[in-house]
Amino acid sequence: MLVTLGPALLLLAGLLMLAYWRLDPTPPKKLILATGAAQGAYAEFGQRYKAQLAKFGVEVELRATQGSAENLRLLQDPDSGVDVAFVQGGSEPLPQPDEPESTGLVSLGSLFYEPVWLLYRVEAARQRLGTPRIERFSQLKRLRLNIGAPGSGVTNLMLRLIDANGLKPDDLQLRRMTQTEATVALLAGELDAVAFVAAPEAPLVQMLLLTPGIGLMDFAQSEAYARKLHFLAPVLLPRGLVQLDADLPAADMRLVAPTATMVSRSSTHPVLQQLLVQAARVIHGEPGWFQKRGEFPAARGSALPLAREAERFFQSGPPLMQRYLPFWVANLVDRMWVVVAGLIVVLIPLSRVLPPLYQLRVRSRVFRWYGRLRQIEDSLAGADRGAQAQPLMAQLESLDAHVRQLQVPLSHADELYALRSHIELVRGQLRALGARPSTVIAGPDSPPALQAEPQADPQVASQTAPDSPDPRAP
Repeated sequence: MLVTLGPALLLLAGLLMLAYWRLDPTPPKKLILATGAAQGAYAEFGQRYKAQLAKFGVEVELRATQGSAENLRLLQDPDSGVDVAFVQGGSEPLPQPDEPESTGLVSLGSLFYEPVWLLYRVEAARQRLGTPRIERFSQLKRLRLNIGAPGSGVTNLMLRLIDANGLKPDDLQLRRMTQTEATVALLAGELDAVAFVAAPEAPLVQMLLLTPGIGLMDFAQSEAYARKLHFLAPVLLPRGLVQLDADLPAADMRLVAPTATMVSRSSTHPVLQQLLVQAARVIHGEPGWFQKRGEFPAARGSALPLAREAERFFQSGPPLMQRYLPFWVANLVDRMWVVVAGLIVVLIPLSRVLPPLYQLRVRSRVFRWYGRLRQIEDSLAGADRGAQAQPLMAQLESLDAHVRQLQVPLSHADELYALRSHIELVRGQLRALGARPSTVIAGPDSPPALQAEPQADPQVASQTAPDSPDPRAP
């Protein structure tokens, strides 16, 4: 049984090990997430992802950066170690038409709107422009404007907005400072305006919106911006949403907003991608200032191809097994069931081969002795009564001794007893030729005919007979 089933079991175990190695259902326990500048929305959301994935035993290391441009650079650097990053909409590298995945990056979906917050000192606008309200980019020529540190997505987006308005960077008094430095400079009067591209959860944005003397630019042409720049969407900040009792803002504010996207390396483990998309549903699925319940995460809003795990999640939600089993067990079943089903398909024809093979091996243990028995029987035709019969009897007795030690299942016992009866038939032919057993064959199941009597020497018998006294006896 073991010899018959052993190769099949080894084959099955080998295929399972190969499938386990190829699918790698157990993901790494650590993930590096590139966020953004401190006090920004990306840093705030990074903490939430860290807490969410910790529930599944995955450690998330947050890496602070200057923003989307640096995040993309880190993702494309194989030595950076960054697996996933937040990227501002419109910052992703566009794949080539003939090589849609040449960037090596995939999208896990858009997460939330990131409005363009162009905040300015009302007093500076009144002094330099003669009006406390700013509604057009051309009005920014006379203001000292910070558009973010090099490497941030704010810089790239603001340069595209400036270009869309027919302006050149040299036409404006631009500064390149980090968000925190720019906020301090704005409050100190060293800057007249700052540009943020962030979710309303960003602490600096919320602080400046509540600061007296700080105004917010109204994008009166928001619909036109959205049509000229495909990655932008027009959004509305309703009156009083920032603070109802203070009536902030005092009027509806029209803004433009790209969508933040979570970008992953295509080589990042699929299970980690799945966990991140599920965490995004928990973190970004609630209603907010600019979004409805369940609007995010979404498959739209990115020029990068959508990861297979993310596409699967958006189509059918979490895997069915995760609703009833612990995550790691459900993940193992979910990723291995296809392989197990394939192995079952292979085993069905194999299961039909193994029983006949098993029967063949059992019967061969009996039938292979028929070859030797046939040789002994064929030798009887030319056997000399005095010379060849006795050696053939010795061979037959050796064969019989081996056969008596055979163990076969009860279902094949009739074949074993048939062989023993055939051995006895040949033994009878040898006895007829005058051969005598040279050894005593005894056993609890030995027939009486096989228990040979020893032959006494006549001379020894006459000397040891009871009526022949020993001459040396007294």
